[in-house]
Amino acid sequence: MDKRVFDLDCRECPRLATFLDDVKGRYPDYYCRPVPPFGDPDASLLIVGLAPGMHGANATGRPFTGDHAGILLYRMLHEYGFSTHDASVSADDDLRLLNCRITNAVKCLPPDNKPVGAEINTCNIFLANELDTMAKGSVVLALGGIAHRAIVKARGYRQAEFKFAHAALHDLGDLLMLDSYHCSRYNTNTRRLTTEMFASVFSKAKALLAK
Repeated sequence: MDKRVFDLDCRECPRLATFLDDVKGRYPDYYCRPVPPFGDPDASLLIVGLAPGMHGANATGRPFTGDHAGILLYRMLHEYGFSTHDASVSADDDLRLLNCRITNAVKCLPPDNKPVGAEINTCNIFLANELDTMAKGSVVLALGGIAHRAIVKARGYRQAEFKFAHAALHDLGDLLMLDSYHCSRYNTNTRRLTTEMFASVFSKAKALLAK
């Protein structure tokens, strides 16, 4: 059985592979490949985002680096002791994550930041394998509904049993899943997600890991 958590050369989704080729032609200096997980391989906190952003992870090769969504995320990681710095500048800076790793439900940039169901499902094996590496009692933080549903699928549970809600906590057997609205520009600008709301989620994650 394939136990890989990532494949740098994956081109299993034709639409995404073609789109990456097109973007690489327009932005030759961009990374434009499947984006690997970033952080501590033995982490007890796994943060799961949606997919690389066009001018963020797709450009830099590191999750949530180079785009608006990463600004608040890395600030919170540093504030709660999960990162050595409060900003991620590039894939080759000296930032380190502490007991934390960041990954995405879909590893390749999708058009309009909207992967289709088949693409989420194809990439789900990597997420399932990555979740299998987590120690018992670890916390998985789902940023948004798509990440939430991808995690539920990866663990083999029924979606109806796990409803997404901001700050909701779910028992996934050996793992705990904590939900948050995604830290996207839209959500922060409209105040669907405030700094205080996001901070409370990280406070909760830290408290869970301290038990």
